[in-house]
Amino acid sequence: MAGRGRAPKWVVGLLLAGLVGCGGTSGTDSASADVQRVLDRRAAAVRDGSEKVFVATAAPGPAAAGERAEARTAFRNLRAVPLADWSYRVTGLRRSGDRATADADLRYRIAGYDRSPVVTARTLNLTRVEGRWYVTDDRPAGDSGRQLWEQGTVVAVRGEHSLVLGVGQSLGALRGHAGLADRAVPAVREAWGGDWPGRVVVLVPESLKGMAELLGAPASGYRGIAAVTTGEAGGAGEAPADRIIVNPEAYGVLGSFGRQVVLTHETTHVATRAATSAATPLWLSEGYADWVGYRGTGRSAVQAAPELTRAVADGQVPAALPADKDFGFGGDAGKLARAYESGWLACRMIAERWGEVRLGEFYRAVGGHEKRAGAVEAGMREVLDTSPEEFTELWREYLRDRLGAGESAEAGDG
Repeated sequence: MAGRGRAPKWVVGLLLAGLVGCGGTSGTDSASADVQRVLDRRAAAVRDGSEKVFVATAAPGPAAAGERAEARTAFRNLRAVPLADWSYRVTGLRRSGDRATADADLRYRIAGYDRSPVVTARTLNLTRVEGRWYVTDDRPAGDSGRQLWEQGTVVAVRGEHSLVLGVGQSLGALRGHAGLADRAVPAVREAWGGDWPGRVVVLVPESLKGMAELLGAPASGYRGIAAVTTGEAGGAGEAPADRIIVNPEAYGVLGSFGRQVVLTHETTHVATRAATSAATPLWLSEGYADWVGYRGTGRSAVQAAPELTRAVADGQVPAALPADKDFGFGGDAGKLARAYESGWLACRMIAERWGEVRLGEFYRAVGGHEKRAGAVEAGMREVLDTSPEEFTELWREYLRDRLGAGESAEAGDG
């Protein structure tokens, strides 16, 4: 299940607009530049692995011993993460005497995995001692998510195609995640192909609460959801860094087959990110990810789509493909399941009727449009030589045939 984040907005050349400070514009200019310099030192300490320099960016003196201890803990929690880059950019500053609050964008990349950085908004409190600024607090801004290392000491496990970062998890459990991710990557590459690195980063927090904190969202919306993928959908340029975030509570109750399907599904979102845009409906992006997840497993439509099977048996064949709102996490679990199953069977039908290559071409064609309006219609016309109306009728008949007739497991290998 893919989370669609908000694109970062950089403030360039307007850094001082609207700042509130003492001593006039020149004093504010100086404070902003001084704060940027201390954040640059803090970032360099992370990149260089220097705990001493990092802690030195916290306030000195006996009264600030707790703040320095927190800085030391923060640095050590992060130590196992293989970073290629880490930097701050101040985007706003509010100053009152020797106290200031800075808004900043933190940008970081994981070595060997991220072609583009993760960008997250931070709020930092600072104090000035003997003419120098020091950090007293560094936290997520507004509704931005926490970072994994803010939840505890990170343990890293490297797989052949994966990096698993966990907090509060056993080494054996993290190795298990890496093994599943390492099997998922070749499966996705075989189905999708495309120009993607073929590597994934998996985050495993200690609990559902920890997962929600990483997403900056209420935990209630993700209860029962085994995993999600973060990242900005975009059909042009480099895709931002994706993270597969596991809900250890829901994921933990799955069997080995279910866990593999989930990791393959989420890895598909990583692979298809650059070809996924605002024009891509969720029935296609989620349906395609499920199609790759079940591809080659031998599971029949009846086995993999129990909710939709029951609906068809009751004579309730869906009149239309599911809308984006049907994929909301916080609502009716049965309705959500039917939405996913509907999208999967639509993609499965394309693969069977037009071929797997054509399914990938259709996905790319739809995502290549700038706007949702007309994207699916154009993709169906250009790639599948059909219309949405005809496609919907074919899909409804496919549901009756595969679910109503009780397709055998051997026939469900597409």
